[in-house]
Amino acid sequence: MPELHNKRILLGVTGGIAAYKAAELTRRLVKAGARVQVAMTAAATHFVTAKTFQALSGLPVITDLWDDTSSNGMAHIQLTRDSDLVVVAPATADFIARLAHGLAGDVLSALCLARTCPLMLAPAMNRQMWAHPATRRNVRQLAEDGVMLLGPAAGEQACGEVGEGRMLEPADLYDAIVARFIPPLLANKRVLITAGPTLEKLDPVRALTNLSSGKMGYAVARAALESGARVTLISGPTCLTPPPAAHVIHVESAAEMLQAVSQHVADADIFISVAAVADYRPQQSHVNKLKKTDATLTLTLVPNDDILGQVAQLPNPPFCVGFAAETEQLLEHGEAKRQRKHLPLLAVNRAQDALGSDDNELILLDDRGAHHLVKADKLTLARQLIAHLADLYTRSR
Repeated sequence: MPELHNKRILLGVTGGIAAYKAAELTRRLVKAGARVQVAMTAAATHFVTAKTFQALSGLPVITDLWDDTSSNGMAHIQLTRDSDLVVVAPATADFIARLAHGLAGDVLSALCLARTCPLMLAPAMNRQMWAHPATRRNVRQLAEDGVMLLGPAAGEQACGEVGEGRMLEPADLYDAIVARFIPPLLANKRVLITAGPTLEKLDPVRALTNLSSGKMGYAVARAALESGARVTLISGPTCLTPPPAAHVIHVESAAEMLQAVSQHVADADIFISVAAVADYRPQQSHVNKLKKTDATLTLTLVPNDDILGQVAQLPNPPFCVGFAAETEQLLEHGEAKRQRKHLPLLAVNRAQDALGSDDNELILLDDRGAHHLVKADKLTLARQLIAHLADLYTRSR
C-alpha cells in the first residue's frame, strides 16, 4: 500500500522562485497515494501556473478567496475541514510574517488561520531575509503556536548568494510529510545506532573492510527519528547522507566505533547495532606504505572487541538489538547469536542478498520466535523493525 494512501493534504504555494519545486512535491505526494489539493497565492501564479498543479494533482487549484466552487461559498474553511495536513512550500518571508500576525487577506493565509489540522511550513528566501530579526521573531512565534518548520537549508540561492534560506528539496519535504503520519512509537526515547562498515588500516593507503554500504543502518536511523526518537548515529565510512535530525559521529575503525559507543551508551534507552564491524584487524598497522615485492605477504590478524556483546553485558544495559548477516542456516546461526549475546531482538538476513543492495528481507528473532519480513526496500523494513522493537521495548518496561 502506498505510504500516504488516502491521506488528504492541502499544499499551499506562495510567491517565491522555489515554487517550481512544489510541482515535484505534488507529483511525489500523489504517487504515494495522497489526495493533494493545491492553493496558491496570486504571487505564486507568476512563477508556476495553476494549470501545472491541476495537471499534477488532478484537482482544480484554489487561487481566490472568493472562490465559489464550495457549496457554502466558504472554501477557505471547508478545505481545511477536509484535510489531514496543510503544507506550505515555499513559505516566503512575507507569508510567514502574515501568519505570525494572524492576517488573512488571501485564500492561503485564510486557510491556515481557519485550519483544524496541523500546519507545516517550508521557508524559502534570501539568506539576509531569513537572518533578519523580524523574520526570526516571526518564526519563533509560529513555533510557539505549534507550527512545524521544515528547514530551510543552506546553499546557493537563486540570487547568486550562498547561505541559509534555500527551501528543502522535494524529497526531503516528502520524507517529513510521511513521518508526520507515523505514530510516535519511540517518542523522546534515546536511540544509539551504529551503521556502515569499519575500516582497519594496514598502512596509509591499504585497509581491510567489508561490502556494507550503511544503507540499512541509515534507514533504521531515519525510521527511529520518524517514530519520535532522539537518535545518535555512529557511522563507519559510507557515501550516504545521514538523516538531518540525527546526531552523527563519524568513525573509521572498530576501535573508534567502540570508543564512541562507550561514550554515549549510558544515555541510551535503546542500542541498535546495525554496523558490519570487522571481526579482525591487522596486528600491525604500518606508518609508511608497504612496498610491493615478489615475496608472499603474510598478515597476522587479531580479533576486534565485540561491541554489541560488551553493551549487552553492562550492569544496566539499554534495550539491545543486533543484526546478523549470514550466508547459510539463517535461523540456526541467528538464534545462536541472539542467545549467546543475550539479546531481546536480532534481525538476520542473507549476506549475499543484503550487502550494498537497496532491497532486503529480514527475519526478526525474539523470545516469541521468528518473524519474517518479506522483501522490500530498506526503509520499509526499517519501519517494520522499529514498530516491532517498540512493541517489545514497551512490553519489557
